Amino acid sequence: MPYGNHGKAGRADSLAAIRIPAFRNLLFARFFVTLGVQMLNIIIQWHVYQITKDPLALGFIGLVEAVPSIGISLYAGFVADRNNRKIILRWCMVIILAGAASLSVMVNSFPSIINEYGALPIYVTLFIIGIARGFYGPAAFAILGQLIPRNLYANATTWQSANWHTASMIGPALGGLVYASFGVDNSYWITTAVLIIPVVLIELLPKLPVIRVNSESLKESLKQGIAFVFRRQIILAALSLDLFAVLFGGAVALLPVFANEILEVGPSGLGYLRASPAVGSIIMSLILSRNPPGKNAGRNLILSVAGFGLCMLFFALSRDFYLSIALLFFSGLLDNVSVVTRSTILQLYTPEEMRGRVASVNMIFIGSSNEIGAFESGAMARLMGLIPSVVFGGAMTMLVSAATAIASPKLRNLDLTQNSD
Repeated sequence: MPYGNHGKAGRADSLAAIRIPAFRNLLFARFFVTLGVQMLNIIIQWHVYQITKDPLALGFIGLVEAVPSIGISLYAGFVADRNNRKIILRWCMVIILAGAASLSVMVNSFPSIINEYGALPIYVTLFIIGIARGFYGPAAFAILGQLIPRNLYANATTWQSANWHTASMIGPALGGLVYASFGVDNSYWITTAVLIIPVVLIELLPKLPVIRVNSESLKESLKQGIAFVFRRQIILAALSLDLFAVLFGGAVALLPVFANEILEVGPSGLGYLRASPAVGSIIMSLILSRNPPGKNAGRNLILSVAGFGLCMLFFALSRDFYLSIALLFFSGLLDNVSVVTRSTILQLYTPEEMRGRVASVNMIFIGSSNEIGAFESGAMARLMGLIPSVVFGGAMTMLVSAATAIASPKLRNLDLTQNSD
C-alpha cells in the first residue's frame, strides 16, 4: 500500500485535507467536543481535589472513565464497522453533553448530593461519559477514511492532531480561568454550553453509507480485529510503545497536586501547566503538516517517546513554575511525533472494512491508557510519594523505548515512504 502523494519528496500542500468541506466540518466538531471535555476535566480535577485533598482520588477520575471505555471498545469497533458512523458520533456527543449538564444541575440545584457523597456522584457521571467515549473513539477514527482520499491520510492525521492539541491547550487554560473567575457552580454551566456546539456541527457531515454488512458473528468479527493487530509487528510495537509511555510517563493527573503544593500557582496556574504540552504539540503539528513522517519514521517514533520520558523525569524535579512549563512544552513536542506517526501507521495499514475494530484495539492500547495511567499515577504517588513516582515513570518510559528498539527491528527501521504491504 503506497504512502501516497506525500511520498519521497517529503513535502506537500499543508492545507490539502482542510480544503475538503466534510473533513473541515468533522474537524470543527471534534475541536469543540475536545475543548468542552478538556474544560470539564480540569474543573472536575480541581473540584475533586478540593473535596478530597487526596492524589489517589484524582487517579480514580481516570479509572472510572477507562473501565467503561475498555469494556465497551471492542464491541464499539464492531458497531462502527456495521453502522452509520455519523449517527454513532452524534449520540456519543449527546451523551457527553448530557453528562456535563447533569453535573451542572447537581452542583447548582442539589449541592447536598456532593456534601453527602463527596466525589462519588462525579465518578458515576464520568463512568457514563466513559461509555460514550468507548463508542466515540472507533467511530471517529473509522469515519476519516470515508471523508478524504487515501493520499491525504498523513496530512489529515496531522491536522487532527493539531486540532486536538489546540483544544487541549485552550481547554485546560480556559477551564482553570473559568473556575478561578466564576467558581465551580458556573463553570459546569459554561462547559455545558460549549458542548452544545459539536452536537450541532456533527449534523453538517454528509450522509455516509455503511461500509460493509456481513454475516460474521460478533465473536468472529472481534477475533479478526484483534488478530489483525497482533499479526503485524509494526502496528503492535507502535501501539505497545505508546501504551507503556502513557501508562508510566504521564503526570497530567497529578498536575493539581504540583500546582497546589509544589509550585503554588492555584487553579489558573494549573490551567497553564495543562496547556503547555498542547502548545508544543501544536508547533510540532505545523512542522509535520509540511514534513509528514517518512524515511526514518520508526526511529523518530522511538526517540520521541524516550525524550518524552526524559522531560517527565526532569519535570518531577523542577521547583520553578516557568521551567516546569518549558519541560511540559517539550514533552508535547515529542509526544506529537509519536501521535502522528502511530496514527499514520494505523490509517495506512488498516483495510477500510476493519477500521472500527482496529481503532477499538488502538483505543484499548492508547486511548484508555491515558485514564489508566492517571490511576497509576495517583496510586504510585500514594505509594512512593509524589516526586519519586513521576521520576520512576519517566525512567520506565525511557527503558521501554530502549526495549522496543531492540525487540522490534521492523518498527525501528520503518520507512513510510515505501510500500506498507
